[in-house]
Amino acid sequence: MRFFNYRLARVFLAAFPVLAFLPVQSAGAGGITSDYTKIELQNCVQFQSPEGVEEEGTFGGAWECAGYRGQPVYVAEGDLRMFVSFGPAAEQEPAAEQTLPNFNTVNETLEWRLRDGVPFATILRWFPSLDEGARTGSVLIVTQLLPGGGTCQIARIDAQANKNANVLARQAADSMAGTFDCARQPDIIGNPGILN
Repeated sequence: MRFFNYRLARVFLAAFPVLAFLPVQSAGAGGITSDYTKIELQNCVQFQSPEGVEEEGTFGGAWECAGYRGQPVYVAEGDLRMFVSFGPAAEQEPAAEQTLPNFNTVNETLEWRLRDGVPFATILRWFPSLDEGARTGSVLIVTQLLPGGGTCQIARIDAQANKNANVLARQAADSMAGTFDCARQPDIIGNPGILN
């Protein structure tokens, strides 16, 4: 009988770390889901091109893409860095001026976090350059959607330094979006990795 109890305890303890990280849906978190759209610049409307810009060599252009249910997605490239913002006045939101310090590009797949079908945050993978060669990192950036000056990056997660980066990004979106002060720098979540 003692052997059985010991084995049962070992099974429980082995499962406990996994159980501790399973998402718990509280009454306040009910109705949270994800939907996905693509950022494909060839299918977007370019409204600003490098021609005629004073610093022609540093500005690559600006586009408006269609996001979740037509929500505007602003994408710009300048000095080999990307800028992504959202909403009807996306170009005026703080997110339109936020990027990573290294040269970077963004992934095509954009995750929208929805509460009862209404988008409140996005998660997008960015690829910062790590050196002079072709090596890149992978960073998930969470942006809260608060039109009128509150659309900004709220969290960054090094996806190579954190095996559960997608889970961390969703947790950050679900718990922080809507209350984050855009005057602050985005929080670094988990192991900072290259974000150090």
